[in-house]
Amino acid sequence: MKNGFDFRRVCGGVAVGGALIVALPVAQAAEGFTEALTGGKPSLDLRYRYEHVEQDNALKDADASTLRSRLAYATLPYHGISGYLEFENVTVLGAEEYNSGINGKTGYSAVIDPEGTEVNQAYLLAEVLPATQLKFGRQRFVLDNHRFIGNVGWRQNEQTFDAFSVVNKSLPATTLSYARLSNVNRITTTDADMSSDLFNANYSGWAAGTLSGYVYLLDYEQSAALSSASYGLRFSGATPLNDKAKVLYSAEYARQGDYADNPADYDLNYMLAELGASLGGVTAKLGYEVLEGDGTQSVQTPLATLHAFNGWADQFLSTPASGLEDIYLSVGGELLGVSLLAVYHDYSANSGGGDFGKEINLQASKKFNKHYALTAKYASYSAGDQAGKVDTDKLWLMGQVSF
Repeated sequence: MKNGFDFRRVCGGVAVGGALIVALPVAQAAEGFTEALTGGKPSLDLRYRYEHVEQDNALKDADASTLRSRLAYATLPYHGISGYLEFENVTVLGAEEYNSGINGKTGYSAVIDPEGTEVNQAYLLAEVLPATQLKFGRQRFVLDNHRFIGNVGWRQNEQTFDAFSVVNKSLPATTLSYARLSNVNRITTTDADMSSDLFNANYSGWAAGTLSGYVYLLDYEQSAALSSASYGLRFSGATPLNDKAKVLYSAEYARQGDYADNPADYDLNYMLAELGASLGGVTAKLGYEVLEGDGTQSVQTPLATLHAFNGWADQFLSTPASGLEDIYLSVGGELLGVSLLAVYHDYSANSGGGDFGKEINLQASKKFNKHYALTAKYASYSAGDQAGKVDTDKLWLMGQVSF
C-alpha cells in the first residue's frame, strides 16, 4: 500500500476477529500541548472475512481469508485543534487463492482485498469557528447515502481522500459540506490525483424527511474520462401511520455531464424512486434506479460505495455504456435477535432493451452487545443476454470484535 511500515508485525499476534467502526469522541480539551498528545484515545479495530466466489467461466473459484486490522489514535483538542492517525493492514490468512487485482493470480476469480499496509487516515481537525469542523489531511468523507461519494467500507481496504473539508451546522437543521479532493486512495491500494470540488447542503427540518442538494465536480488528472459534473437533489424520509407502522420513501434526480478534460461530450440523467413500509418490525421496499446510457457514455459514480447498490455480486461497479435500470425489492426484519435481509434485483439496459440478468441477495447478522458481531451473506447473479456477464455466486462469512 502507500507506505512501507510493517503494521502486520505489530498486529500479527492479534487473534482473528471482526471489525469495529470506532467513533472517537473527544469529551474534554487539554490544558497543554503535551497533555493533548499523551491524553488522547487509542483504538484497535479488527475484521476477519472469508469470501468465496464461483463464476460460470474458465476462472478458478476464489477463496479469500483476510484479516483487516486498524490501529488508531486521536489526540485531545488543544485550542480547538486535534489530530487523528489511523493505520490499516490487510493480511491474508492461509493460501492466497484469489485475484486481488495486484497479486498476479489472474487465473482466479476476483476478490479485491489486496494484502498490504497503509496510513488510512491522518488529519488535523480544527473546531475554532462556531458549529464548524475543518479537516485537513487524509480522511474518510461520505455524503448522503454514499451513491456518489462514499468510503467503500465493505472492502477490507477502505477508500479515503487526501482533502480539505468543511462541515458547518450554523443554520437550524442544516448541514453544509464542502471538500476539495486532491487524491483518492482506492480499495485496490492505488491512488488517483485529482482536483475535485464537492458541495452538499442537507436540510432535515421537515417532519416528512430530509432534502439534500449537491454539486460534485470530479476532475481526474490522469483518468480524464472519469471527470464529470453531477448536479442533483435527493429527498428521503418516513411518515408514521400509527404507533406500529410507517411509510418510507426516497426520490433522487441528478444530471451528469462531462467536465474538465474529459474528451467525451454527454449529458445524462440519474434517477431513483423508492417506496416502502415498516410494520411489526418488518420493512419492505420497492425501488427503481436508472443510470442513463446512450450506447457510448453512461452515468458513472467512481467515488461511490458501489457495493451497496445494484447487487452484492458487484457486477455493475462500472455502468455499462447502454446504461442500467435496476428494479429491486427488499424485505428485512429480526428473528430471535438475528437481523435478516433479502433483496431481489432485475437488471436491464437503459438503451437498446437488453437484459442484464437478475440477482438474489441474502444476509443474516447478529450483534452480541457492542463488542461482537457475526455476519453471513450470499449473492447469486444470473446473467441475461448481454455479452460480458456470467453467472456468479458469492458467499461471505465475517466476524467482528472491538477494543
